[in-house]
Amino acid sequence: MPQPSAPRTSLGRPPRISREEVVAAARRIVDADGVNRLTMRRLAAEIGSTPMALYHHVRSKDELLVLLLDDYAARTLHRPELPEEPRERVIVATDAIHSALADCPWIVDVLTADDLLSTSALWFVEQIIDGLLACGLTPRQAVHGYRAIWYYTAGEIVVRTTAARRRTDDDRPTYRERVFGELDPSELPRLEQVADRWASLTAEDTYLDGLRALVDGLLASR
Repeated sequence: MPQPSAPRTSLGRPPRISREEVVAAARRIVDADGVNRLTMRRLAAEIGSTPMALYHHVRSKDELLVLLLDDYAARTLHRPELPEEPRERVIVATDAIHSALADCPWIVDVLTADDLLSTSALWFVEQIIDGLLACGLTPRQAVHGYRAIWYYTAGEIVVRTTAARRRTDDDRPTYRERVFGELDPSELPRLEQVADRWASLTAEDTYLDGLRALVDGLLASR
């Protein structure tokens, strides 16, 4: 007599997920492995759902990155008390951006694409542009000035964090250290003079000094 077949098990629908869970899971992936490892498939696996289910909350990776930027800005990018003097307003607003991004350099990787941004962070851009205008720059000069300030800020973070990561991964002398140890003083006398101090000098935190010099240079164009 044939045995009755076992009842079919229905997989059912994937568990319901919220946008907050999606953002939190994406943040865990980025913090652990970097923004390049963030994919919709990886994110779905992290949540225990399917890529199709994610599209109810985010339609693309770009939209997901914008959500991450807004999440980070809301949690860490606090508006500082700004001074009355417009030049100092530019310095303080920019330094606040630098301080927030220096702790999370993957965001700089996203922002340097130059078309993704957090609307929450636009207040800081507004203050920088307003300060430059109040110092006498034209709107065109103010926008170009902001661009120079942003390039300096983003570049400083990228170079510093990348260099630190390379030193962490390998404790052998770097290629630059080997080259600087064999400089020909007859051809490169100035570099040879500071070669043994190059690493310590370039490791000094001179961001604010450079920012002030940059802003002063921009204002000299008035």
